[in-house]
Amino acid sequence: MPQELLVIGGGLAGCEAALAAARAGVAVRLVDMKPQEFSPAHHSPHLGELVCSNSLRSDVITSAVGLLKAEMTLLGSAVMTAARATAVGAGKALAVDREAFAKHLEGQIAAQPLISRESARVDALPDHVAVLATGPLTAGALAEELAKLTSSIHLHFYDAIAPIVSLESVDMERAYWGDRYGEPGQGDYLNCPLSREEWGEFYAALISGDQVPLKDFESPQFFEGCLPIEVMAARGEKTLLFGPMKPVGLEDPATGKRPHAVVQLRKENLEGSLLNLVGFQTKLTYQAQDLVFRKIPALAGAEFVRWGSIHRNTFLDAPRVLDPHQRLKAAPHLFVAGQLSGVEGYVESSAMGILCGVNAANLLCQRTLISPPPTSALGGLVTHLQNTATKSFQPSNINFGLLPPLEGRVFKRQRGAAQARRGLADFLAWMEASGLEPAGDIPQLPEEAG
Repeated sequence: MPQELLVIGGGLAGCEAALAAARAGVAVRLVDMKPQEFSPAHHSPHLGELVCSNSLRSDVITSAVGLLKAEMTLLGSAVMTAARATAVGAGKALAVDREAFAKHLEGQIAAQPLISRESARVDALPDHVAVLATGPLTAGALAEELAKLTSSIHLHFYDAIAPIVSLESVDMERAYWGDRYGEPGQGDYLNCPLSREEWGEFYAALISGDQVPLKDFESPQFFEGCLPIEVMAARGEKTLLFGPMKPVGLEDPATGKRPHAVVQLRKENLEGSLLNLVGFQTKLTYQAQDLVFRKIPALAGAEFVRWGSIHRNTFLDAPRVLDPHQRLKAAPHLFVAGQLSGVEGYVESSAMGILCGVNAANLLCQRTLISPPPTSALGGLVTHLQNTATKSFQPSNINFGLLPPLEGRVFKRQRGAAQARRGLADFLAWMEASGLEPAGDIPQLPEEAG
Protein backbone atom coordinates (compact mmCIF):
# COMPACT_ATOMS: atom_id res chain seq x y z
CA MET A 1 0.00 0.00 0.00
CA PRO A 2 1.22 3.54 -0.74
CA GLN A 3 1.97 5.87 2.12
CA GLU A 4 -0.73 8.12 3.53
CA LEU A 5 -1.39 11.36 1.64
CA LEU A 6 -1.28 14.53 3.70
CA VAL A 7 -3.69 17.30 2.69
CA ILE A 8 -3.14 20.60 4.47
CA GLY A 9 -6.19 22.87 4.51
CA GLY A 10 -9.90 22.10 4.83
CA GLY A 11 -11.32 24.62 2.40
CA LEU A 12 -12.96 23.75 -0.91
CA ALA A 13 -9.71 22.70 -2.63
CA GLY A 14 -8.50 20.67 0.35
CA CYS A 15 -11.78 18.80 0.72
CA GLU A 16 -11.90 18.05 -3.01
CA ALA A 17 -8.26 16.86 -2.99
CA ALA A 18 -8.83 14.60 0.01
CA LEU A 19 -11.97 13.02 -1.40
CA ALA A 20 -10.50 12.60 -4.91
CA ALA A 21 -7.46 10.79 -3.49
CA ALA A 22 -9.64 8.63 -1.26
CA ARG A 23 -11.82 7.66 -4.22
CA ALA A 24 -8.59 6.53 -5.90
CA GLY A 25 -7.97 4.19 -2.95
CA VAL A 26 -5.37 6.22 -1.05
CA ALA A 27 -5.54 6.85 2.71
CA VAL A 28 -5.66 10.57 3.48
CA ARG A 29 -4.90 12.65 6.56
CA LEU A 30 -6.71 15.98 6.27
CA VAL A 31 -5.26 18.64 8.57
CA ASP A 32 -6.99 21.98 9.13
CA MET A 33 -6.32 24.48 11.91
CA LYS A 34 -10.02 25.14 12.57
CA PRO A 35 -11.65 25.10 15.06
CA GLN A 36 -8.55 25.58 17.22
CA GLU A 37 -7.51 28.65 15.24
CA PHE A 38 -9.17 30.94 12.68
CA SER A 39 -7.82 33.20 9.95
CA PRO A 40 -8.94 36.86 9.94
CA ALA A 41 -11.64 36.04 7.35
CA HIS A 42 -13.00 32.76 8.75
CA HIS A 43 -15.65 32.36 11.44
CA SER A 44 -17.35 28.97 10.96
CA PRO A 45 -15.88 25.85 12.61
CA HIS A 46 -16.92 23.79 9.59
CA LEU A 47 -14.81 22.71 6.64
CA GLY A 48 -15.55 24.27 3.26
CA GLU A 49 -16.52 27.69 4.62
CA LEU A 50 -17.57 30.15 1.89
CA VAL A 51 -16.05 33.44 2.97
CA CYS A 52 -16.89 35.96 0.25
CA SER A 53 -20.15 35.30 -1.64
CA ASN A 54 -22.60 32.41 -1.52
CA SER A 55 -22.72 32.27 -5.33
CA LEU A 56 -20.84 29.79 -7.51
CA ARG A 57 -21.74 31.94 -10.51
CA SER A 58 -23.45 30.85 -13.76
CA ASP A 59 -24.93 27.39 -13.98
CA VAL A 60 -25.39 27.55 -17.75
CA ILE A 61 -23.16 24.98 -19.45
CA THR A 62 -22.51 27.26 -22.44
CA SER A 63 -20.66 29.62 -20.09
CA ALA A 64 -17.04 28.90 -19.18
CA VAL A 65 -17.78 28.41 -15.48
CA GLY A 66 -20.84 26.29 -16.35
CA LEU A 67 -18.65 24.04 -18.48
CA LEU A 68 -16.16 23.77 -15.61
CA LYS A 69 -18.99 22.72 -13.27
CA ALA A 70 -20.01 20.00 -15.74
CA GLU A 71 -16.44 18.68 -15.92
CA MET A 72 -16.15 18.69 -12.13
CA THR A 73 -19.41 16.78 -11.81
CA LEU A 74 -18.09 14.12 -14.19
CA LEU A 75 -15.02 13.82 -11.92
CA GLY A 76 -17.22 13.26 -8.85
CA SER A 77 -16.88 16.73 -7.33
CA ALA A 78 -17.89 16.90 -3.68
CA VAL A 79 -18.39 20.66 -3.93
CA MET A 80 -20.87 20.26 -6.78
CA THR A 81 -22.71 17.55 -4.87
CA ALA A 82 -22.99 19.80 -1.81
CA ALA A 83 -23.98 22.82 -3.91
CA ARG A 84 -26.79 20.97 -5.67
CA ALA A 85 -28.10 19.69 -2.35
CA THR A 86 -28.12 23.12 -0.67
CA ALA A 87 -28.95 25.44 -3.59
CA VAL A 88 -31.02 28.59 -3.12
CA GLY A 89 -32.80 30.51 -5.87
CA ALA A 90 -30.42 32.70 -7.87
CA GLY A 91 -31.79 32.79 -11.42
CA LYS A 92 -29.31 31.25 -13.84
CA ALA A 93 -26.59 31.22 -11.18
CA LEU A 94 -25.86 28.49 -8.64
CA ALA A 95 -25.97 29.90 -5.12
CA VAL A 96 -26.10 28.02 -1.84
CA ASP A 97 -27.07 28.24 1.79
CA ARG A 98 -23.49 28.53 2.99
CA GLU A 99 -24.05 26.96 6.43
CA ALA A 100 -25.89 23.97 4.98
CA PHE A 101 -23.31 23.72 2.22
CA ALA A 102 -20.39 23.53 4.66
CA LYS A 103 -22.16 20.90 6.77
CA HIS A 104 -22.92 18.81 3.67
CA LEU A 105 -19.30 18.95 2.50
CA GLU A 106 -18.08 18.11 5.99
CA GLY A 107 -20.47 15.16 6.04
CA GLN A 108 -18.94 13.78 2.86
CA ILE A 109 -15.50 13.93 4.49
CA ALA A 110 -16.77 12.20 7.64
CA ALA A 111 -18.42 9.45 5.59
CA GLN A 112 -15.21 8.53 3.73
CA PRO A 113 -13.45 5.78 5.72
CA LEU A 114 -10.07 6.42 4.08
CA ILE A 115 -9.94 10.00 5.40
CA SER A 116 -8.82 10.85 8.92
CA ARG A 117 -9.22 14.43 10.10
CA GLU A 118 -6.96 16.38 12.42
CA SER A 119 -7.25 19.90 13.84
CA ALA A 120 -3.78 21.45 13.96
CA ARG A 121 -1.68 24.25 12.54
CA VAL A 122 1.07 23.16 10.14
CA ASP A 123 4.16 25.36 10.26
CA ALA A 124 6.61 23.30 8.21
CA LEU A 125 6.50 21.99 4.67
CA PRO A 126 6.28 18.18 4.64
CA ASP A 127 9.11 16.07 3.20
CA HIS A 128 6.70 13.53 1.69
CA VAL A 129 3.85 13.64 -0.82
CA ALA A 130 1.29 16.24 0.23
CA VAL A 131 -1.25 18.70 -1.12
CA LEU A 132 -0.96 22.31 0.06
CA ALA A 133 -4.46 23.79 0.07
CA THR A 134 -3.95 26.41 2.76
CA GLY A 135 -5.76 29.06 0.77
CA PRO A 136 -5.20 32.71 -0.01
CA LEU A 137 -4.54 33.64 3.62
CA THR A 138 -1.51 31.36 3.99
CA ALA A 139 0.73 33.08 6.53
CA GLY A 140 3.23 32.57 9.32
CA ALA A 141 6.03 30.03 9.29
CA LEU A 142 4.47 27.97 6.49
CA ALA A 143 4.32 31.01 4.21
CA GLU A 144 7.91 31.89 5.05
CA GLU A 145 9.09 28.38 4.20
CA LEU A 146 7.14 28.48 0.96
CA ALA A 147 8.68 31.82 0.02
CA LYS A 148 12.19 30.49 0.66
CA LEU A 149 11.53 27.31 -1.31
CA THR A 150 10.23 29.19 -4.35
CA SER A 151 13.04 31.78 -4.18
CA SER A 152 10.51 34.54 -4.74
CA ILE A 153 8.39 37.00 -2.81
CA HIS A 154 4.71 36.18 -2.73
CA LEU A 155 2.45 38.33 -4.81
CA HIS A 156 -0.79 39.48 -3.27
CA PHE A 157 -4.12 41.13 -3.97
CA TYR A 158 -7.13 42.04 -1.84
CA ASP A 159 -10.40 40.18 -1.61
CA ALA A 160 -13.39 42.11 -0.29
CA ILE A 161 -16.57 40.70 1.27
CA ALA A 162 -20.10 42.07 0.70
CA PRO A 163 -22.50 42.95 3.56
CA ILE A 164 -25.53 40.82 4.50
CA VAL A 165 -28.95 42.12 5.65
CA SER A 166 -31.99 40.38 7.11
CA LEU A 167 -34.97 40.14 4.76
CA GLU A 168 -37.50 41.15 7.39
CA SER A 169 -35.69 44.45 7.93
CA VAL A 170 -35.84 45.54 4.25
CA ASP A 171 -38.46 48.19 3.42
CA MET A 172 -40.54 46.18 0.94
CA GLU A 173 -42.45 49.30 -0.12
CA ARG A 174 -39.14 50.42 -1.66
CA ALA A 175 -38.08 47.03 -3.06
CA TYR A 176 -39.41 44.40 -5.46
CA TRP A 177 -38.59 40.86 -6.53
CA GLY A 178 -37.47 40.23 -10.08
CA ASP A 179 -34.74 38.76 -12.26
CA ARG A 180 -33.23 40.84 -15.03
CA TYR A 181 -35.68 40.81 -17.98
CA GLY A 182 -37.94 38.50 -15.99
CA GLU A 183 -41.60 38.82 -15.07
CA PRO A 184 -42.23 41.76 -12.70
CA GLY A 185 -42.77 40.65 -9.12
CA GLN A 186 -41.19 37.24 -9.71
CA GLY A 187 -37.64 35.99 -9.47
CA ASP A 188 -34.78 35.28 -7.11
CA TYR A 189 -33.37 38.79 -6.63
CA LEU A 190 -34.76 41.52 -4.40
CA ASN A 191 -34.22 44.84 -6.18
CA CYS A 192 -33.74 48.13 -4.35
CA PRO A 193 -34.29 51.04 -6.79
CA LEU A 194 -32.78 54.53 -6.56
CA SER A 195 -34.02 57.65 -8.30
CA ARG A 196 -31.57 60.05 -9.92
CA GLU A 197 -31.55 62.22 -6.78
CA GLU A 198 -31.16 59.24 -4.43
CA TRP A 199 -28.35 57.92 -6.61
CA GLY A 200 -26.56 61.28 -6.38
CA GLU A 201 -26.67 61.22 -2.58
CA PHE A 202 -25.52 57.58 -2.45
CA TYR A 203 -22.64 58.14 -4.87
CA ALA A 204 -21.40 61.24 -3.05
CA ALA A 205 -21.39 59.37 0.28
CA LEU A 206 -19.69 56.34 -1.27
CA ILE A 207 -16.73 58.12 -2.83
CA SER A 208 -16.12 60.16 0.32
CA GLY A 209 -16.53 57.29 2.79
CA ASP A 210 -13.66 56.37 5.12
CA GLN A 211 -11.76 53.25 4.09
CA VAL A 212 -9.80 50.69 6.08
CA PRO A 213 -6.15 51.82 5.82
CA LEU A 214 -3.62 49.45 4.32
CA LYS A 215 -0.58 48.41 6.33
CA ASP A 216 2.78 49.93 5.45
CA PHE A 217 4.00 46.77 3.70
CA GLU A 218 0.83 46.29 1.66
CA SER A 219 -0.11 47.64 -1.79
CA PRO A 220 -3.62 47.75 -3.30
CA GLN A 221 -3.41 45.08 -6.02
CA PHE A 222 -7.14 44.31 -6.37
CA PHE A 223 -8.47 41.42 -8.43
CA GLU A 224 -10.52 42.87 -11.31
CA GLY A 225 -13.25 40.27 -10.89
CA CYS A 226 -13.93 41.23 -7.27
CA LEU A 227 -13.31 44.97 -7.02
CA PRO A 228 -14.53 46.82 -3.91
CA ILE A 229 -17.58 48.92 -4.71
CA GLU A 230 -15.77 52.15 -3.79
CA VAL A 231 -12.85 51.30 -6.10
CA MET A 232 -15.28 50.88 -8.99
CA ALA A 233 -16.99 54.14 -8.04
CA ALA A 234 -13.67 56.00 -8.09
CA ARG A 235 -13.30 55.12 -11.78
CA GLY A 236 -16.27 57.31 -12.63
CA GLU A 237 -19.94 57.71 -11.79
CA LYS A 238 -21.13 55.60 -14.73
CA THR A 239 -18.95 52.62 -13.79
CA LEU A 240 -21.49 51.38 -11.24
CA LEU A 241 -24.44 52.17 -13.51
CA PHE A 242 -22.96 49.82 -16.10
CA GLY A 243 -21.84 47.36 -13.42
CA PRO A 244 -23.49 45.99 -10.26
CA MET A 245 -26.09 48.80 -10.11
CA LYS A 246 -27.18 48.52 -13.74
CA PRO A 247 -30.99 49.05 -13.92
CA VAL A 248 -31.50 47.58 -17.41
CA GLY A 249 -34.17 44.87 -17.47
CA LEU A 250 -35.29 45.61 -13.90
CA GLU A 251 -38.32 47.84 -14.36
CA ASP A 252 -40.09 48.77 -11.12
CA PRO A 253 -43.58 47.15 -11.13
CA ALA A 254 -44.89 50.00 -8.97
CA THR A 255 -44.14 52.58 -11.67
CA GLY A 256 -43.63 50.48 -14.79
CA LYS A 257 -40.46 52.45 -15.38
CA ARG A 258 -36.77 51.73 -15.18
CA PRO A 259 -35.12 53.26 -12.07
CA HIS A 260 -31.92 55.27 -12.38
CA ALA A 261 -29.97 52.62 -10.43
CA VAL A 262 -30.69 49.32 -8.68
CA VAL A 263 -29.03 47.42 -5.85
CA GLN A 264 -29.75 43.69 -6.07
CA LEU A 265 -29.98 41.43 -3.01
CA ARG A 266 -29.49 37.67 -3.29
CA LYS A 267 -30.52 34.90 -0.87
CA GLU A 268 -27.84 33.78 1.57
CA ASN A 269 -29.66 30.78 3.05
CA LEU A 270 -32.35 28.25 2.13
CA GLU A 271 -35.02 30.12 4.08
CA GLY A 272 -34.20 33.36 2.27
CA SER A 273 -34.12 35.22 5.59
CA LEU A 274 -30.64 36.61 4.87
CA LEU A 275 -29.64 38.52 1.74
CA ASN A 276 -26.30 39.80 0.50
CA LEU A 277 -25.70 42.94 -1.54
CA VAL A 278 -24.61 41.66 -4.94
CA GLY A 279 -21.35 43.23 -6.10
CA PHE A 280 -21.01 45.31 -2.91
CA GLN A 281 -17.76 43.87 -1.59
CA THR A 282 -16.06 46.73 0.24
CA LYS A 283 -13.13 48.02 2.24
CA LEU A 284 -15.09 50.88 3.80
CA THR A 285 -14.94 51.09 7.58
CA TYR A 286 -17.96 49.68 9.41
CA GLN A 287 -19.01 53.21 10.38
CA ALA A 288 -18.80 54.37 6.79
CA GLN A 289 -20.79 51.35 5.60
CA ASP A 290 -23.50 52.18 8.14
CA LEU A 291 -23.73 55.67 6.67
CA VAL A 292 -23.34 54.88 2.96
CA PHE A 293 -25.48 51.77 2.54
CA ARG A 294 -28.40 53.34 4.41
CA LYS A 295 -28.55 55.86 1.56
CA ILE A 296 -30.20 53.01 -0.36
CA PRO A 297 -33.89 53.78 0.41
CA ALA A 298 -35.00 50.18 0.95
CA LEU A 299 -32.11 49.63 3.37
CA ALA A 300 -32.42 52.84 5.39
CA GLY A 301 -33.62 50.90 8.42
CA ALA A 302 -32.19 47.50 7.55
CA GLU A 303 -30.46 45.18 10.00
CA PHE A 304 -26.95 44.49 8.71
CA VAL A 305 -26.10 41.10 10.17
CA ARG A 306 -22.61 41.25 8.64
CA TRP A 307 -20.66 44.24 7.40
CA GLY A 308 -18.33 44.02 4.45
CA SER A 309 -14.63 43.53 5.07
CA ILE A 310 -11.30 43.10 3.33
CA HIS A 311 -8.34 40.77 3.63
CA ARG A 312 -5.11 40.07 1.84
CA ASN A 313 -4.94 37.10 -0.51
CA THR A 314 -1.64 35.37 -1.20
CA PHE A 315 -0.79 33.35 -4.29
CA LEU A 316 2.22 31.88 -6.07
CA ASP A 317 3.80 33.09 -9.30
CA ALA A 318 2.56 29.84 -10.83
CA PRO A 319 4.23 29.93 -14.29
CA ARG A 320 7.63 30.19 -12.66
CA VAL A 321 7.28 27.98 -9.57
CA LEU A 322 4.78 25.24 -10.50
CA ASP A 323 5.10 22.42 -13.02
CA PRO A 324 2.22 21.40 -15.36
CA HIS A 325 0.78 19.15 -12.63
CA GLN A 326 0.66 21.92 -9.97
CA ARG A 327 3.75 20.60 -8.18
CA LEU A 328 6.40 22.91 -6.81
CA LYS A 329 9.38 22.72 -9.17
CA ALA A 330 11.70 22.97 -6.17
CA ALA A 331 9.83 20.17 -4.34
CA PRO A 332 7.92 17.93 -6.78
CA HIS A 333 6.42 15.91 -3.93
CA LEU A 334 4.30 18.95 -2.99
CA PHE A 335 1.15 19.75 -4.96
CA VAL A 336 -0.43 23.21 -4.63
CA ALA A 337 -4.22 23.41 -4.93
CA GLY A 338 -6.81 26.16 -4.86
CA GLN A 339 -6.28 29.91 -4.76
CA LEU A 340 -2.73 29.57 -3.48
CA SER A 341 -1.85 28.09 -6.89
CA GLY A 342 -3.03 31.18 -8.76
CA VAL A 343 -6.64 30.53 -9.75
CA GLU A 344 -9.49 32.72 -8.56
CA GLY A 345 -12.96 31.70 -7.44
CA TYR A 346 -14.75 28.96 -5.52
CA VAL A 347 -15.36 26.76 -8.55
CA GLU A 348 -11.85 27.13 -9.96
CA SER A 349 -10.22 26.41 -6.59
CA SER A 350 -12.37 23.30 -6.13
CA ALA A 351 -11.57 22.05 -9.63
CA MET A 352 -7.82 22.36 -9.06
CA GLY A 353 -8.26 20.53 -5.78
CA ILE A 354 -9.77 17.55 -7.60
CA LEU A 355 -6.91 17.47 -10.11
CA CYS A 356 -4.27 17.69 -7.38
CA GLY A 357 -5.95 14.91 -5.40
CA VAL A 358 -6.06 12.61 -8.42
CA ASN A 359 -2.42 13.26 -9.32
CA ALA A 360 -1.17 13.01 -5.74
CA ALA A 361 -2.80 9.57 -5.57
CA ASN A 362 -1.22 8.68 -8.91
CA LEU A 363 2.22 9.72 -7.65
CA LEU A 364 1.87 7.63 -4.49
CA CYS A 365 0.67 4.63 -6.50
CA GLN A 366 3.41 5.10 -9.10
CA ARG A 367 0.91 5.82 -11.84
CA THR A 368 1.30 8.37 -14.66
CA LEU A 369 0.31 11.92 -13.76
CA ILE A 370 -2.46 13.30 -15.94
CA SER A 371 -3.39 16.72 -17.31
CA PRO A 372 -6.73 17.62 -18.95
CA PRO A 373 -6.89 18.76 -22.59
CA PRO A 374 -6.38 22.52 -23.12
CA THR A 375 -9.75 22.74 -24.88
CA SER A 376 -11.55 21.85 -21.65
CA ALA A 377 -12.32 24.39 -18.92
CA LEU A 378 -10.11 22.55 -16.42
CA GLY A 379 -7.36 22.40 -19.01
CA GLY A 380 -7.74 26.13 -19.61
CA LEU A 381 -6.97 26.78 -15.95
CA VAL A 382 -3.85 24.63 -16.18
CA THR A 383 -2.81 26.58 -19.28
CA HIS A 384 -3.22 29.84 -17.37
CA LEU A 385 -0.99 28.60 -14.56
CA GLN A 386 1.69 27.70 -17.11
CA ASN A 387 1.53 30.94 -19.10
CA THR A 388 5.17 32.00 -18.92
CA ALA A 389 4.52 34.73 -21.50
CA THR A 390 2.99 36.94 -18.81
CA LYS A 391 5.52 39.12 -16.99
CA SER A 392 3.25 39.91 -14.04
CA PHE A 393 1.15 36.85 -13.25
CA GLN A 394 -2.31 37.49 -11.83
CA PRO A 395 -5.03 35.06 -10.67
CA SER A 396 -7.89 34.43 -13.08
CA ASN A 397 -11.39 33.04 -13.10
CA ILE A 398 -12.15 30.54 -15.84
CA ASN A 399 -13.12 32.20 -19.13
CA PHE A 400 -13.17 31.03 -22.73
CA GLY A 401 -10.21 33.29 -23.45
CA LEU A 402 -8.03 30.74 -21.62
CA LEU A 403 -8.98 28.06 -24.18
CA PRO A 404 -7.63 27.71 -27.73
CA PRO A 405 -9.71 29.62 -30.33
CA LEU A 406 -12.36 27.73 -32.25
CA GLU A 407 -11.57 26.62 -35.76
CA GLY A 408 -13.37 28.35 -38.58
CA ARG A 409 -15.93 31.11 -38.34
CA VAL A 410 -18.45 30.85 -35.53
CA PHE A 411 -21.09 33.51 -34.90
CA LYS A 412 -20.69 35.26 -31.55
CA ARG A 413 -24.00 34.02 -30.14
CA GLN A 414 -23.02 30.42 -30.93
CA ARG A 415 -19.48 30.51 -29.54
CA GLY A 416 -20.34 29.49 -25.99
CA ALA A 417 -22.19 26.39 -27.17
CA ALA A 418 -19.41 25.57 -29.63
CA GLN A 419 -16.74 25.89 -26.91
CA ALA A 420 -18.80 23.71 -24.58
CA ARG A 421 -19.37 21.01 -27.24
CA ARG A 422 -15.67 20.84 -28.12
CA GLY A 423 -14.49 21.05 -24.53
CA LEU A 424 -16.86 18.39 -23.20
CA ALA A 425 -16.10 15.96 -26.04
CA ASP A 426 -12.35 16.33 -25.52
CA PHE A 427 -12.75 16.07 -21.74
CA LEU A 428 -14.70 12.82 -21.97
CA ALA A 429 -12.15 11.36 -24.38
CA TRP A 430 -9.37 12.34 -21.94
CA MET A 431 -11.19 10.74 -19.03
CA GLU A 432 -11.54 7.49 -20.93
CA ALA A 433 -7.87 7.51 -21.93
CA SER A 434 -6.90 8.23 -18.32
CA GLY A 435 -9.02 5.40 -16.92
CA LEU A 436 -11.45 7.76 -15.18
CA GLU A 437 -15.11 6.70 -15.08
CA PRO A 438 -17.69 9.52 -15.36
CA ALA A 439 -19.30 10.01 -11.95
CA GLY A 440 -22.56 11.38 -13.31
CA ASP A 441 -24.73 11.65 -16.37
CA ILE A 442 -23.18 13.33 -19.39
CA PRO A 443 -24.78 16.79 -19.64
CA GLN A 444 -26.87 17.72 -22.63
CA LEU A 445 -25.65 20.51 -24.90
CA PRO A 446 -27.52 22.61 -27.48
CA GLU A 447 -27.39 21.07 -30.93
CA GLU A 448 -24.98 22.60 -33.38
CA ALA A 449 -26.57 25.25 -35.57
CA GLY A 450 -26.79 24.39 -39.26
